[in-house]
Amino acid sequence: MDQHKTTAGALQTPMTGPINNPAAVAQALLHNPGATQALNNNPTAATAAQALLGNHGVTHKPHLNNPGVGQQLISYPGVGQQHINNPGVGQQLISYPGVGQQHISNPGVGQLMGVPGSGQGSINKPSTAQALMRSPSDSRALIRGDRGSMLSMSDDNVMMNQILATHAPDGREFDVRPLLYLVEDILNRATQHVDFLVKVELEERAQAANHIAMLEALTYTIDRIACELSYKALGGSDAHATTTAIFNLLSSYTWDAKLVISLSAFALNYGEFWLLAQIYSTNQLAKSMAVLRQLPSLLEHAAPLKPRFDALNSLIRTMMDVTRCVVQFKELPLKYISPDAPALATAMTHIPTAVYWTIRSMVACATQISSLTNAGHEFGVSTTESWELSTLAHKLRNIYEHLKQQLSYCYKHIDERMDVEIYQMLLAIFDPNVLHIDNMKALKALIYDKDDKQPLLDGATKRQVSLDVLRRKNVLLLISSLEFANDELAILEQIYNESRIHATRLESQYEVVWIPIVDHSIIPLPEEMQTKFENLQSTMPWYSVQDPLFIKKPVIRFIKEVWHFRTKPILVVLDPQGKVVSPNAIHMMWIWGSTAFPFTSLREEALWREETWRLDLLVDGIDPTVLTWIKEEKYIFLYGGDDIEWIRRFANSARSVASASRIPLEMVYVGKSNKREQVKKVTGIINAEKLSYAWQDQAMIWFFWSRLESMLFSKIQLGRGDDQDPMLQQIKKLLSYGREGGWAVLSRGSNIAVNGHSSTVLPALGGYDEWKINVAEKGFDGAFKEYHDKLHDAAHPCCRFEFPNTIRIPETMRCPECPRLMEKYTAFLCCHDEQGIPGSLF
Repeated sequence: MDQHKTTAGALQTPMTGPINNPAAVAQALLHNPGATQALNNNPTAATAAQALLGNHGVTHKPHLNNPGVGQQLISYPGVGQQHINNPGVGQQLISYPGVGQQHISNPGVGQLMGVPGSGQGSINKPSTAQALMRSPSDSRALIRGDRGSMLSMSDDNVMMNQILATHAPDGREFDVRPLLYLVEDILNRATQHVDFLVKVELEERAQAANHIAMLEALTYTIDRIACELSYKALGGSDAHATTTAIFNLLSSYTWDAKLVISLSAFALNYGEFWLLAQIYSTNQLAKSMAVLRQLPSLLEHAAPLKPRFDALNSLIRTMMDVTRCVVQFKELPLKYISPDAPALATAMTHIPTAVYWTIRSMVACATQISSLTNAGHEFGVSTTESWELSTLAHKLRNIYEHLKQQLSYCYKHIDERMDVEIYQMLLAIFDPNVLHIDNMKALKALIYDKDDKQPLLDGATKRQVSLDVLRRKNVLLLISSLEFANDELAILEQIYNESRIHATRLESQYEVVWIPIVDHSIIPLPEEMQTKFENLQSTMPWYSVQDPLFIKKPVIRFIKEVWHFRTKPILVVLDPQGKVVSPNAIHMMWIWGSTAFPFTSLREEALWREETWRLDLLVDGIDPTVLTWIKEEKYIFLYGGDDIEWIRRFANSARSVASASRIPLEMVYVGKSNKREQVKKVTGIINAEKLSYAWQDQAMIWFFWSRLESMLFSKIQLGRGDDQDPMLQQIKKLLSYGREGGWAVLSRGSNIAVNGHSSTVLPALGGYDEWKINVAEKGFDGAFKEYHDKLHDAAHPCCRFEFPNTIRIPETMRCPECPRLMEKYTAFLCCHDEQGIPGSLF
């Protein structure tokens, strides 16, 4: 059977019969208001029709009526006839049998049954067609009455059972997204709601070949529903009956398809209405069509009609919200959420109700538009229609809010399942026993890489680039929060830039990528956090992730649980095949710089085997002045603390002893591992009183202590943190001394003689008269060491290490002063120094 597009009057009975057939003319008149013109042109036919309307006993045959879906049945059988009506689902039955007739009615689901005629003790309700032939005011009253009955329906269960009875999907699936994009664009522009205008080109979304084929398949259905909406709006039909008729037309479609197709039909009518309104003043064709629709008169009285249009627009936007929500439920990936999941199961039981009230709202909107174009501004003085639409909007908004909440639960459930899957995938990819061809799989697993995105920003050119720039290269993942200390960043940048100067060297064959870690519980990122990210990113000369949200939650979990990131920056090293060769090379970077390339654990062990406890290990790469003293084999006191009185006594005593021994002695103040502001004050006093040489740059002080703690953690990370390592014991002593009071390290050239606490160093200098006789034989450094060690053995200074919970804490640790295991405490600390050295161990 051939299908054809249904035009605006396709659901009305056409005037196809001969014009001299009075019965045909009357029937056409009742089903087609446009037949009036034909009767005016044929008085004979008009007379015959009038006779038919005035006399119910013209014919004497049983009258059987069974009109199609969505039609209005109006019948007038003759006297003594048996009246049998079987209208279809959703039809309105209005019948007026003659006197003494037997009235047998069997209306379908949701139909309005007519009342028998006189002699049966009933009151006849005139048909809608008759009401429309009376006067405009009577027809408007009838329309208002029908809409009022819609809002007075109380038995929602019965109503929804009727709707569910129409649902018989045939298994066909449609991707309704392209159609929804078109509908949204039409309705957003029609309602002048610019904020929600579709920003993606429609040609890209809806004009693909398969989408066009889908639209062609649905055009007939869309047109038919559009005509149903228009015709029933003109006829003032019962809204529930019209809605049920639409559901019957869409019985074979899924719930989301029913909704989008119906909204498409409504958009077709509403879009045409506003298109004419927008262009009729500049387009003659549109102007003529607008006059037929009485638009000029309507728009002249736009001000009093504003509440009506506002109510319409509000309801339409809510209809779109519900439609989008229902489509989103349809698009949920069943791989990650079962239909039995509580949130999805709850939503699915409410979706039929949501679809019903949305389509019913379309019917109400169509009726409002029809009343406006037919009655014009006269309706502007009434608030009844606005109230009806507002009531519907309120009901639909409540439905939408409930569905939206369930949808958020579904998304949360899906995200959790996907996060677990991604986390397991990361564990598999970074399994040390798994081999890869290159590092692309590993990098793409860490950095969210959409096909249409370039996730990296090149710090040198400030251009967006793809992950391919890192293919088969050694990659250092610089992982940190947004609390990245300026000193730390400056030192790292200096090391990186020095490696770029000699780009052809082996130790320069690596790339750095900044991986920012942010809290995903506050999305979108606050403006302050976004600004902080952008400011940090702008200072980095290496690659960085373009958007911190490209690092997804399961990746952050992996970084924290497997790579042990807390808050301090770490540097995870991937080889050209994407294998982790160092879980944190930041210690190597601070100690040896790019010399540690390729930053593997094997390279780290090799570098430690070459090291000894010497002064240039402590100050290498920090201060050229001290390195010059080392080359000149001078005696050097490296000292620190924040007690200015002790510093005065120490500096004066050291200078006096050196003068008495006639040795070249240099002293350098290197501050303290914390209390930055106090260190600044001490440095100023040292400079003013010319007590000694002092590092002026706070970054140098920070780097000294960071390198020292990196030495400790490098040993621990390698599993070499045993107490038989003499170098480790000296590192631990110095870190402990730097926490409490003052300290000093004495060396001759690079060779360290004494590493002592303030409680033993100053008394050792004060006892010069007791050990000066040994200087000639053992040297200044040897004589001082011997005397100092005697004092040290008599009074061990207390040792203390305070590890922040942002790093991995060793299970046990032995005291560097004695062989006993140190006790472990939980401490709360406040140093009253808001600008304490960032990233410090203490």
